[in-house]
Amino acid sequence: MTTLLIQTESVPLMVNFPAIKSMSIEQFYEFCQANRDFRIERTASGEVIIMPPVFSDIGNRNIKIAQQLANWADYDGTGETFDSSTSFTLPNGATRSPDASWIKLERWYALSEEQQASFAPICPDFVIELRSRIDTLRGLQDKMQEYIDNGTSLGFLIERKIRKVYIYRPHEEPEILDNPEVVSAAPELPGFILRMATIW
Repeated sequence: MTTLLIQTESVPLMVNFPAIKSMSIEQFYEFCQANRDFRIERTASGEVIIMPPVFSDIGNRNIKIAQQLANWADYDGTGETFDSSTSFTLPNGATRSPDASWIKLERWYALSEEQQASFAPICPDFVIELRSRIDTLRGLQDKMQEYIDNGTSLGFLIERKIRKVYIYRPHEEPEILDNPEVVSAAPELPGFILRMATIW
């Protein structure tokens, strides 16, 4: 059965299609191509999550996050960066779209051109998620843990409204920073510092 979870500002709306089996990767790709106006993810169990476009304030902060990461990556030269419209197929089968992400060059170029031109079958080395009004904290915490469980070595979860940043690493409890001016990604991304002034 295919289940659609449609995110709203209050609770997700669930639509079940009992006669339709879970979408294959190819069917999910076609579904996303046919519904380009939405942000679409899929859980490891096959649930399809449909999210509306982000509001302007979040889009503004997302680009500032991606800009800082991309500027550092261009200078550093050891990896590639991706924005919030990029989806990856994780090892557990989920298809996820972090708000910003980075992948080491050797891992990215180990993929074929065909894989790179799809929902690439890879989990980013570094991810950032920025909580929006329709996101639940629990849902984003679960998503961050999913990234870690699938190979991410470092993740930032940003709660802009209350000025907190949760830092995720494998085999560690999340570190919580209250109202930081900067957040360092060392040692995983040496030299990358996320400056929070334009994100709060």
